[in-house]
Amino acid sequence: MPDIPDDPPEDIPDLPPEDIPDDPLALVPANARRRTALSPAHLLTLGMFVFGMDTMAYDELTRRITWRHAETERFGARPASQYVGPGEDAITINGLIVPEIAGSYSAIDTLIGMADTGDSFPLLDGLGRVLGNFRIDHFEDAHHGIMAGGIPRGRAFTIELARVD
Repeated sequence: MPDIPDDPPEDIPDLPPEDIPDDPLALVPANARRRTALSPAHLLTLGMFVFGMDTMAYDELTRRITWRHAETERFGARPASQYVGPGEDAITINGLIVPEIAGSYSAIDTLIGMADTGDSFPLLDGLGRVLGNFRIDHFEDAHHGIMAGGIPRGRAFTIELARVD
């Protein structure tokens, strides 16, 4: 078992309890919070997979949410409608990987491996907000600018996610 020091590290201020703010981020300078929260290295997270400049940066995300309503026909009037609950919640992510600039082709294999499990994964945006549990329903991959040896200069992708929770 590692030794745990009794004294706190020197870079952590020793504040009396009454000076500790309710929001721990108040101790972090505002420009550091902004720089960390809006980093292009972390755009979206699906399970343990991070969409970012070094893996798969996307340029378009579309979310489609529906609600269900049951209808009963009525004579001489419009159908009666009743809300019966939430419907489909789907996200489509489009992007382009160009390894010379941003992204990695191995990220595609990672996502395909995740889809092959059939599991659902928590989806979080770049600010840490949980969007729900989603499964990968569809993955489309298009090669662009084919070079010698059949290697693409870029690969456009489309990922369709469906909420399952």
